[in-house]
Amino acid sequence: MIRIPPATEHAEPPIPKYLWKVAALSGMASYLDAALIVSIAVNLAIYRDSYHMGVWMAGAISAIVTGCIAVGSLVGGRLADLFGRRRVYNLDILCYAVGAIVITLAPNDIALFVGVLVAGLAAGADLPTSLAVVSDAAPAEGRARLVSFTQVMWVLGIVVVIFLGYLLSDTGLTGARFITGHLVVAALVTWLLRSRLKLAAEPADTAVADEAVPHGIELKNVWNRAALLPMIATFAYYVTWGIGANTFGQFGTYLLVTVSGASQSLATGINLAFLPIALVLTFVFVRIADTPWRDRLFYVFTVVQVIAFCIASLTAGALVGMLVFFVLYQISNPFAGEASYKVWSQLTLPPDTRGTTQGLTYALSRGVFAGVAFVTPALMDYSASLLLWLITLCMAASGVAGVYVIHVLIRRSPGTVTAQAPGLGVART
Repeated sequence: MIRIPPATEHAEPPIPKYLWKVAALSGMASYLDAALIVSIAVNLAIYRDSYHMGVWMAGAISAIVTGCIAVGSLVGGRLADLFGRRRVYNLDILCYAVGAIVITLAPNDIALFVGVLVAGLAAGADLPTSLAVVSDAAPAEGRARLVSFTQVMWVLGIVVVIFLGYLLSDTGLTGARFITGHLVVAALVTWLLRSRLKLAAEPADTAVADEAVPHGIELKNVWNRAALLPMIATFAYYVTWGIGANTFGQFGTYLLVTVSGASQSLATGINLAFLPIALVLTFVFVRIADTPWRDRLFYVFTVVQVIAFCIASLTAGALVGMLVFFVLYQISNPFAGEASYKVWSQLTLPPDTRGTTQGLTYALSRGVFAGVAFVTPALMDYSASLLLWLITLCMAASGVAGVYVIHVLIRRSPGTVTAQAPGLGVART
């Protein structure tokens, strides 16, 4: 049994409450990102029937969510570095609200498409920007906890939308509008609170112990070895891990029904049952994120995660095997998943170009996820076993990339852990 020592053994300095406020408001980017993707998935059949969509329009709306988030991450991260993270931090959440309003009130499929386009671009832009804002505001000894808290918000977005979808499953378009309407309210409240957040105007101390770390927002600093190496490594981890996570996020229920032989209600129930577990364990990750246990548990649970996918592959998607898979996967995912990617990115990427570099890794990864999602149903129909083994190989590769990040980048990059970008401290509120 793995024992996590009490807080006193770690001597973790307490984090001021106002920094948790920054983390929560920044974490709304993850909440709204996850909630947008899941709400479109939950409501798609309703939109199709209500707006008399053709199959191509339904597919386009599904694909445009991931595609726009990818483009938004790429462009938004760079704009935040160029024009100020504070400015983009407030503007993109307002644009998201506009897109969500259009989705909620859409009278036809064209308006719905436009709303998804706007909200997707804004959600993507907010992801790297908000993470950079948290990282800039956080003290080095509390950065991992604050950054990883955004992952709690991501899981919460999934839980809330699926729960609302379950409650409103018989209400048709009215229920679909209620689900996306809650995104409007959440985005507007977040914008209001962010606009009142007092970000320090004076430059922060940017002294960095490692002279190889580039300073400045110029593109040449993105291709500097000090930026390029952690960018490639964190991308390699996130894209290989995310292929499995994204596939089961989008097609988990579909696989349980079409391959495992579960009923639609049982498949939905299985997903619902495990989401609270994931949420609780993500809180546990936040608790240990600034301790050595963060990386120790990564070693353990990345192995558990690979074992989970091996079981699913060996049983070729049989229901019993899939139930074992879901238990192991949901237990391991919080400790060897996206939260690790978020923390490692902020600890290894140069401060001045965090928005650009993480936006690039987000964008490329989401683009790959969209391409994989396009061929997944066909590959699943051809051979579910082949699909599962390919995903298992991706998960194993993510474990290798994660070990490299821990053993090479984290240990060799002390300067990037303590540096802050100029002008982005957070005043006490």
